[in-house]
Amino acid sequence: MLILGIETSCDETGIALYDSERGLQAHALYSQIELHAQYGGVVPELASRDHVRKILPLIRQVLENAQVQRHEIEGVAYTAGPGLMGALLVGAAVGRSLAWAWGVPAVGVHHMEGHLLAPMLEAHPPAFPFVALLVSGGHTQLVQVEGVGEYRLLGDTLDDAVGEAFDKAAKMMGLGYPGGPRIAELALQGNPERFTFPRPMVDRPGLDFSFSGLKTFTLNTLQKHILDDQGQDEQTKADVALAFEQAAVDTLAIKCKRALAQTGLRRLVIAGGVSANTRLREKLQAMTAGLGAKVFYPRLEFCTDNGAMIAFAGCQRLLAGQQEDLGFETLPRWALEKLQAV
Repeated sequence: MLILGIETSCDETGIALYDSERGLQAHALYSQIELHAQYGGVVPELASRDHVRKILPLIRQVLENAQVQRHEIEGVAYTAGPGLMGALLVGAAVGRSLAWAWGVPAVGVHHMEGHLLAPMLEAHPPAFPFVALLVSGGHTQLVQVEGVGEYRLLGDTLDDAVGEAFDKAAKMMGLGYPGGPRIAELALQGNPERFTFPRPMVDRPGLDFSFSGLKTFTLNTLQKHILDDQGQDEQTKADVALAFEQAAVDTLAIKCKRALAQTGLRRLVIAGGVSANTRLREKLQAMTAGLGAKVFYPRLEFCTDNGAMIAFAGCQRLLAGQQEDLGFETLPRWALEKLQAV
């Protein structure tokens, strides 16, 4: 089954073609980072307008790259949520309209299910069941995964997602947007002996997360140690960036270790934009190796939002007979546990 996947949940327009027998055929991604960088974060209205401008040209590009004609497409999958309402509406409206015009079924896909299943696009995908850590700008969740659509939430963030915490910490240091890659780059110059930041909520039982206190500690440290009026003490910023990154990574690793112990599972999937962080990958690789477990990631280009993960997830649901009627619904908030099992 050949599926067109459309991702427009936030600030990246992703298009892909996935074939259930031959795998990923082609994909393209347009990022709005430069558009939003001047504002220090995503501006929803600008994001929606840019999706409108880019979505049809990207669809034409992917079809051309895959040498696929429109009549060969057998289904359309689009992100229905969670995400920015205006951005979601662009992809859903276009996806549902194309499916109607082409006479093929359409299905709305949960954005985080797409991330969760992204490692399935690799040559050696994880087998079910496994524990998944979903880490992005909007989510920090631990999920027990028994199969497609069979999800049990183990832990969630009580305030900011870890990706959001990276963005806000970067803004405190004047590093710009997006914050994760900029903090990781600056941290390479940091002195690991200078600062030790708290690992939030690791001293209590459970698998929930909280990063608001870590942000406050970061701000207080910067205000205390950057002394000149312009705040240009670059070494101090590097030291703070490293301490912040180490604290965030250690917290995620500790909770992942607990989740594996609690469930008795030995496979860990990491997905979402923060899964591209090198320090996190190294920490989790060492942790799982010590437990006799194994960790799986999507390739770097599929860590952030992309159409390939939506095409794959949508394909699984279309093959199972799930599809939308002529109407469509977008859900800015949408719990994973409410999804139908396949």
